[in-house]
Amino acid sequence: MRPTAQKSRNRLVELSHFAIPLGFAGIGGSWNAASIFLDAPRWVSGIFYTVSGILWLMFSLVYIAERVRNVATFREDRESPVSGAGAAFLPVIGILLIAHFGQYLPRELAGAICWFLVAALGVVAAQLFAHWLTGHLSFAQLHPGYTLPLVAGPFIASIGLSSVHAVSAARAAQGVGIFFWVVIGGVITARLITGGPLPLSATPSLSVLLAPPATGGIASFAAYPGTIGPLQLAFFGIFVMMVLIQIALLRRYVKLPFGLNFWNFTFPVSASTTYGLHWLGMSDFGGRREIAWGLLSLATVVVLAIAAATVRSLVPSGRS
Repeated sequence: MRPTAQKSRNRLVELSHFAIPLGFAGIGGSWNAASIFLDAPRWVSGIFYTVSGILWLMFSLVYIAERVRNVATFREDRESPVSGAGAAFLPVIGILLIAHFGQYLPRELAGAICWFLVAALGVVAAQLFAHWLTGHLSFAQLHPGYTLPLVAGPFIASIGLSSVHAVSAARAAQGVGIFFWVVIGGVITARLITGGPLPLSATPSLSVLLAPPATGGIASFAAYPGTIGPLQLAFFGIFVMMVLIQIALLRRYVKLPFGLNFWNFTFPVSASTTYGLHWLGMSDFGGRREIAWGLLSLATVVVLAIAAATVRSLVPSGRS
């Protein structure tokens, strides 16, 4: 075990690093929604998506190169109780990117890439859940981050499938997300309530509670355009409750020491902003544009501030 741990410490890219391009893709989605509902410049979303794509490609190439000589390390990463759920980040980010850049590709090519990434996500999610079903994950190790591959993942797959006009498949993917939200969400909630406080390093994962209703709501807008039905209203109600919970947790968040785990905040914040912009864009009350710009500005500041703090933490201070 010790040699493996030593090798892990020497690796340049771990699964947790993919939260960075995921965060940039998330804020890119927020600015894309703003270009529709607020007439915001489209080039801003393009920049964020491009940064996400470059980082995703770089991290993926390095990640694969560092493990390709020992295929078993891929399984070890996926089965890690700490960061194993992050294995789903690779296809999830790809789906978000193709949902944006697919508009610049031939329809058949964009569809083929999207289906490949959705299939890859399905395989990874099935492997993760099969591993958990065999009792290799303890109750105490659970945290909200485990909802990303099997709950937010299918909702994001639904968004991607809607972008390539596979509407029936998009609606089916929503069903998968809802099923696992009920199954896994209940278990994780029980752990959070009865299993004692999360470690400090895992505390930012509490923000991931926003991701399922936000991504599910966005997926519903894409799969059922022009309608506000019971499903969309249910997502919105849950989302509002999750926002109130996050507000109650703010005092705990601001006391946390900065680390790479802060990137766990970025995608939930961005996805929530995107979802909020969809609702505000369909509303007609006074001041909605100001509220929308305020939400977008706040989410952008959060992502850029975490990015700046990350860069600063990597640069030597020069002090002896």
